[in-house]
Amino acid sequence: MHTKLFALSSFILSSHLFGAALSQEIKNPSLIVYNDNIGVVHEEREVTLELNDTQIVYENVAKSINTDSINVKLDPNIQLKSQQYRFDKLTQEKLLDAHIGKKVEFRRLKHAGEYEILPATLLAHQGEESIVKTLDYQILSVQSSSIIFESIPNELITKPSLVWNIKTHKALQTDISLDYLINNIGFKSNYILNLDTNNSTLSGWITIDNRSGKSFHNTTLSLLAGDINRVQNPEIYTRAKEHLVYASNTPEIKQQAFEEYHFYSVPFKVSLANNEKTQIKFLQKNDLNVTKIYKTQLNNPLYVQQQIKGKVLQYATFSGLDVPLPKGIVRSYAKLEEKTILLGESQLEHTPKQQHIELLLGQNFDLQIIQEPLKRETRQNWISCDIAYSIKNNSSEVKKVTLEIPFNNESDSIINTTQNYTLTKGNLVTFTLLVSPETTEQFNVHYESKR
Repeated sequence: MHTKLFALSSFILSSHLFGAALSQEIKNPSLIVYNDNIGVVHEEREVTLELNDTQIVYENVAKSINTDSINVKLDPNIQLKSQQYRFDKLTQEKLLDAHIGKKVEFRRLKHAGEYEILPATLLAHQGEESIVKTLDYQILSVQSSSIIFESIPNELITKPSLVWNIKTHKALQTDISLDYLINNIGFKSNYILNLDTNNSTLSGWITIDNRSGKSFHNTTLSLLAGDINRVQNPEIYTRAKEHLVYASNTPEIKQQAFEEYHFYSVPFKVSLANNEKTQIKFLQKNDLNVTKIYKTQLNNPLYVQQQIKGKVLQYATFSGLDVPLPKGIVRSYAKLEEKTILLGESQLEHTPKQQHIELLLGQNFDLQIIQEPLKRETRQNWISCDIAYSIKNNSSEVKKVTLEIPFNNESDSIINTTQNYTLTKGNLVTFTLLVSPETTEQFNVHYESKR
């Protein structure tokens, strides 16, 4: 059997470098992933240069590389003249173009079911037909698919690569340090809040979505949470496949504040395949003191013309976390008769440590709130009114209910009521009541204000 393969099959696995000899081993690889669809790649590789070398081909950069961001550090004895980003996807047409005037072989039918392999020079090609010249100077037309190539020509670079055109003043062996930005990689945070009367827990996972066109092996991974300024948003590549790789039961990720952002360092090496999602556990907090509160925001009393029912939203609240939380979705669960029930999903923004956190779970239908106008009077540019508030608790538990009422709280405005209240956020009259099971709490408020 002939040892050479024909068409494209012989060249899928390797490509031929030219110029300087570059080590395939990547030293000190690191990757910083932002929650803004970008990443920063750092690599170091050893290069061996002869005095007459004019190029360094640095293979296996990301397809989504931002070529304007390339930061390469070379030995002072290497003069960098220019650089190119090259990636020649192998096709039959490109291989034929690169072999014009060069030696090839072609397969020709000799007898039924038997072929012979003949050497020739490729003269031209078009579509499915190629023109070759044999060793005995015959000019033949053959099928392009019958051409056999011995190697990939130097001018074809089959992996995404940077080509540096250089001049060196002496032969040397040295390291190249390379940093560059890539697109189509990012991370998001997801949290699981398990609500339990005795032991509520919060766990956090970071999901890294790598569509950058490069795989990362045994890499030091860091994450930067925060909204950095970008000149333009990169295009998002089509997602080819969805794989999830989990890395759990690991040490917690270390975090530190840095230039008004939060920097998270993964304390173990990570491998990220291209077109794959990887999830890493970064947070586990037990024995959280979680309480449920119930809130409703009602109408401005000066404009209440008829009886209105308010919607009551329920929240899970806690505080005292000693770590900042990157923005993400929090899913809250609780147990009912050994079944896990999803209570709600909440969007958490970037949250500094030691902050009070309120997570919206959903709407409560055991609580009914009614606001009803009792009296209304208008004179010139003033409005006065009396509003009756009613909170009915149809559940079997005591409920702590907060009513937030927008009001034009000017210096000469008037609020008269027997119920305690506070003024929050500048223009919210806030009442907080404990409502016993199967009871109704009622109170009236008199408001006066300019229109």
